[in-house]
Amino acid sequence: MSTAAGTRMPAAFIGHGSPMNALAVNRYSTAWRQFAEAIPRPAAVLAVSAHWTTRGVGVTAMEQPPTIHDFGGFPRELFAVEYPAPGSPQAAARVRDLLAPLEVSMDTEWGLDHGTWSILVHMFPQHDIPVIQLSLDLTQPAAWHYELGRRLAPLRDEGMLILGSGNVVHNLRTARWAPDAAPYDWAVQFNDTVRASLERRDHAALIHYERLGDPARLSIPTPEHYLPLLYAAALQGEAEPLSIVTDGMDLGSISMLSFAVGG
Repeated sequence: MSTAAGTRMPAAFIGHGSPMNALAVNRYSTAWRQFAEAIPRPAAVLAVSAHWTTRGVGVTAMEQPPTIHDFGGFPRELFAVEYPAPGSPQAAARVRDLLAPLEVSMDTEWGLDHGTWSILVHMFPQHDIPVIQLSLDLTQPAAWHYELGRRLAPLRDEGMLILGSGNVVHNLRTARWAPDAAPYDWAVQFNDTVRASLERRDHAALIHYERLGDPARLSIPTPEHYLPLLYAAALQGEAEPLSIVTDGMDLGSISMLSFAVGG
């Protein structure tokens, strides 16, 4: 791998699932690693994680973002994981300028949450690529997030990997905690519908997911895990291919669907 600015980077959405995937070598983490090995080396990573939600929009702008362990009830080994990638105030300023006149705060308090580092520990284990995060303004509708994603497109030509992190289906209240639990029919239906919409480039269907009725309502009880998908989909050029990085269902109601555009 080589590169940085001047190479058009793909954009991707990763279904991150349980934070324990940070420690696991399984079909999901292996697929994330293989995807990262197959693309040019990014100049920086811009992550849009389900786990940083705000009123208004912020971008991390510190030199050394902390690793945030934003969960509870997991083994000590998971809390010991650190991902000491550098930040990039310069990249953060570029994001802010691209999104103007929208006000974007230059945040120095958040860092890298597990929606970001639990996948990057597999994708870029040397943690030597600058990483910044863009927050999700949950006061805004899905179409607004899609349009915001489109405005980030120039970053791809500057060597930046834009990475959404969430889950197409994310309903912990209905999760089946037994190993190899069978997925719910509604979860499979919604996941398959989203995948088909991605593959035929029907972005309107992705934006207006609520029209799918009960499968959508059960799959997306709250929107934060779905919205990062729209940032990646919005970055697909007219003639760009879409590839499925991995797919599957965990705990009956957590989709692990991941995809990339371009590259």
